[in-house]
Amino acid sequence: MDLDMLNMFVIAGGTLAIPILAFVASFLLWPSALIRIYYWYWRRALGMQVRYANYDDYQFCYSYRGRPGYRPSILMLHGFSAHKDMWLSIVKFLPKNLHLVCVDMPGHEGTTRSDLDDYSISGQAKRIHQFVECIKLNRKPFHLVGTSMGGNVAGVYAAQYPEDICSLTLICPAGLPSTTDSKFIKQLRELQESKRIDRIPLIPSTPEEMADMLKLCSYVRFKVPQQILQGLVDVRIPHNEFYRKLFLEIVDEKSRHSLHEHMSKIKAPTQVIWGKQDQVLDVSGATALANAIPDCHVYILENCGHSVVVERPRKTANLILEFLALLHGIDNNKKQA
Repeated sequence: MDLDMLNMFVIAGGTLAIPILAFVASFLLWPSALIRIYYWYWRRALGMQVRYANYDDYQFCYSYRGRPGYRPSILMLHGFSAHKDMWLSIVKFLPKNLHLVCVDMPGHEGTTRSDLDDYSISGQAKRIHQFVECIKLNRKPFHLVGTSMGGNVAGVYAAQYPEDICSLTLICPAGLPSTTDSKFIKQLRELQESKRIDRIPLIPSTPEEMADMLKLCSYVRFKVPQQILQGLVDVRIPHNEFYRKLFLEIVDEKSRHSLHEHMSKIKAPTQVIWGKQDQVLDVSGATALANAIPDCHVYILENCGHSVVVERPRKTANLILEFLALLHGIDNNKKQA
């Protein structure tokens, strides 16, 4: 091998080493940056585009794919302390010809956060209605999907703005009283008794607390590297003060049972999906909804916890598509690979 050839390999090796070393350094030193890159990559790979909409001086951030057509558009509302990108795992299994909209809930991610805003469940439903009007999503009735806190908001929205929606999917929704205390509710009661309510299990501030939260929310035990746990915490810490304020707002008497108080007013065909091993919100809530909503279809997923969207994305997407096909004749065979 001549010297020129050897030099070429050395240069090529050095060129390759730079991005590899940069990746390793990022993983070790800035894991939160990698998490943001991960979501950016999957949004691009799945064709989700980020946009902003303004209602007076209030800004909504959302992602979308497709255009409104003869099929109902789908609006997705995420849960407490999450963001619009949590739906990407389900978007992966939905047809590209569906119009999908995932919005950051009030105060979350790219949507305006203000100390003067009303973060009660009814207040959030009102904000989402403003968003819907901003992007003119309600020109035609749409399908509304919500999970956890977002499920609570979605149910209240369906009751308060029935003309906007044609059907509804509630995934492990909050806002319902339960005869059986979940593990999470028991933890909250213990914290209240010990006057340590600042240690809310859904608001981690260390990698260890993040691991505990993942165990609480998921039946499936994911093996998450320490650096990724640290990155997840780093992303959340700047927002934890807001999350505490929001949490106290939605568990207050005004919002605690909002879905229960409005469920008899829901007239749209409704689908309820719940993980049987949910340790955050007891699965008995599904029965309460089925008894109160006339056209209600309940699906209980075995070996699944509260994080249905993460644990069973393909199954959840299929159930939504089957429900839409039943109601609106949507072809659920053209799924994205």
